[in-house]
This record gives sequence, C-alpha cells and structure tokens, in this order.
Amino acid sequence: MKKFFAELIGTFILVFVGTGTVVFGNGVEGVGHLGIALAFGLSIVAAAYSIGAVSGAHLNPAVSIAMFVNKRLDAKDLGTYIVAQVVGAILASATVLFLASNAGLDTSSLGENGFSTVNAAGAFIFETIASFIFILVIVTVTSATKGNGKIAGLVIGLTLTLMILVGLNVTGLSVNPARSLAPAIFVGGQALSQVWVFILAPIVGGVLAALVGKNLIGTED
Repeated sequence: MKKFFAELIGTFILVFVGTGTVVFGNGVEGVGHLGIALAFGLSIVAAAYSIGAVSGAHLNPAVSIAMFVNKRLDAKDLGTYIVAQVVGAILASATVLFLASNAGLDTSSLGENGFSTVNAAGAFIFETIASFIFILVIVTVTSATKGNGKIAGLVIGLTLTLMILVGLNVTGLSVNPARSLAPAIFVGGQALSQVWVFILAPIVGGVLAALVGKNLIGTED
C-alpha cells in the first residue's frame, strides 16, 4: 500500500503541476514553452526526491511496463503501480478542473495532449520515438550497474524538459499514458478520440527502451 500511495501522490504532483501550469499560466501565450517544459520536468524532480525512495517514482505506466519487461517489477506490483498512476492523474485533473472553474477560467482545455500539425501515424511515430528516448534514459540512469541513483531524479526531470521542448508543438508531448488519459476524460471530444495514440505509443517506446537497455547497454547485467 505504501507503493500504491507513493505512485498516486507522485503522479498527482506531475499532472497537477504540469497541466496546472498550462491552465493557470495561460499556456504558451503566458508561461511559454520553456515554462511548461520546466513545470513538468521539475515536478518529476520533486516527486523523485520525495516519494522515490518508496516506489522508485515511476509516475508513468509506460515506465512501469518497461521495468516489468526487464524484471525489475513483478506482475502484482505492475498492476498496483498502473492503477495508482491512473488514479493519481485523474485526481489531479479533477482538481485542476475544480480550481479553474472556481476561478472562472476557461475549462475547455485542461492541458490535454492532441495533434493537428501531424496525422495519427505521425503522432504515433513521434510519441514512440520520444518515449523510447525518455524511458531509455530512465532505465539506464536507474540501473544498478550503469546508473547513478543520486542524480537520477535530476537527469530524468531534465530529459523530460528537453523532450517537451521538442514536442510541444507536435503532440504536446505525452510519453505517459496516465498523464494523457486523465485530462482527456474530462475534456472529451477530440482529446478523448486521440488518446489511444498517447496510451499505446509510450508503451511501445518503453518496451523498446527496456530491450535496448538490457541487450545493448547492459542495464540489467
């Protein structure tokens, strides 16, 4: 149960701070690309150095699946982590919606992911590549043989910041099924119809990252 609540709290922090910055900071027109990227990245750092000692601070079903592929997580914990992450993300989006409504702000957008500059195939390929890069960094920097646990949270947070800077105008950059599903549930419409890309592509990218980490880099040696 400690791991469940740690992942729930950590994912809540990620989604609340990240999407909250988009909603309350007036998005790109307000805080700008860098502000949004830093909000997500620094929330990862905050979560990693607070609840990371309990659960490892996956905060992302695709990361947990990658860890399961490389046998760092068993099936029981995998289910626990994914449920906790989804619940934490939904609670975060519900809180952002409540606060935005309470403040009289526009709630037609809650920091959801979506694509219009590329088609579904382009979005899927982009999210798969971005997820592969992001999760490869995670499985490497947290490796018992290749990693460095003391700086892992910082490295992961900065990598997410970098990937958001690359992908904000393409898909909004997800690399996290829970982060994308939660706001889409409340926004509905196009966000919900496109969310399958942001669920499936990060998982594919994560599995590829796990396999490359294990077989090429030797993260599981």
